[in-house]
Amino acid sequence: MISRSQVVQTARSIAAIQGDDGGVPWPEGHVDAWNHIECLMAMSVAGLGAEVRKGYEWLENHQRTDGSWASKILDGRPVEANGESNHAAYIAVGVWHELLVTKDQAFAERMWPVVKKALDYVVGLQAPRGEIVWERDAVGRASDYALLTGSSSIHQGLRCGVLLADHLDDPQPHWELAADRLAHVIKAHPEAFADKSRFSMDWYYPVLGGAVRGPDAFELLHREWATFVVPGLGIRCVSDQPWVTGAETCELVLALDALGDRSRAERLFDDMQHLRHDDGSYWTGWQFANRKHFPHERSGYTSAAVVLAADALSGLTPAAGIFRAAAAPGVVPADPEACGCTPARA
Repeated sequence: MISRSQVVQTARSIAAIQGDDGGVPWPEGHVDAWNHIECLMAMSVAGLGAEVRKGYEWLENHQRTDGSWASKILDGRPVEANGESNHAAYIAVGVWHELLVTKDQAFAERMWPVVKKALDYVVGLQAPRGEIVWERDAVGRASDYALLTGSSSIHQGLRCGVLLADHLDDPQPHWELAADRLAHVIKAHPEAFADKSRFSMDWYYPVLGGAVRGPDAFELLHREWATFVVPGLGIRCVSDQPWVTGAETCELVLALDALGDRSRAERLFDDMQHLRHDDGSYWTGWQFANRKHFPHERSGYTSAAVVLAADALSGLTPAAGIFRAAAAPGVVPADPEACGCTPARA
């Protein structure tokens, strides 16, 4: 484990790359809403309130009228104008997280219209079977396919949105219905999603996002554990490369913690600490065949995942359980006419 002071140091390394406009960029320089929000959550864990609120102002300023954000924004301008559904959904996770940490009711009320527009954008992309397609393109056309990692993250966003709506006494039952339908298709219909199974995120994200929990989740993680986990180093980003990445490892830590599997969660968290830099930031990954950092960068989103995992394991804030709380409630009802409940591929 890392200490509280090390967590703060890591969060400050994120603040150090935050732009004057409040955006938290990738190493390449662009900002996307999902990773930006994750970085704000991490800074909130460390109590960097001014930086966090500046980041939420960035989100307010760059949200489009349809509720989405451009996929990539550079120097305040969209360089990729498509709007990704999982980017839009994550605002609900961020705002709910900030409310849990700070208890700032005024902040939640101010951000509510932003969240509401974003999640309505998301549910507008739900297919009849229940999956949520991954984007609208630059002219507003919906994609014709869904991504499992993205839909799993959206599931958590919808659950957080429902909690926020109830807290603000403005219930949104259509979000809850959308989350229920999405959870069912994630659990029962792998054929609904483009095959990205070489990526570790497609393996653990149904657990992390809350759609799959309990015995089914343990079985799912066991299935590909040996494929992706490299003892002593972390987990692979993709199954066919000798490359472990810090963000994916810490997200698996969060998934294991959500299942109550503390032993493996803590072991993996300790394993990835070889990526820590002296200034508290984290290298994105390690190519263990060539024994080189790859890519040769330290990324804010990797540091953010570390901080969120540390919070989950150590209980540093009242938001430490936000990933545990994403679980779908009970048995999700299916609509046989919409989905058929007959998976086409295992």
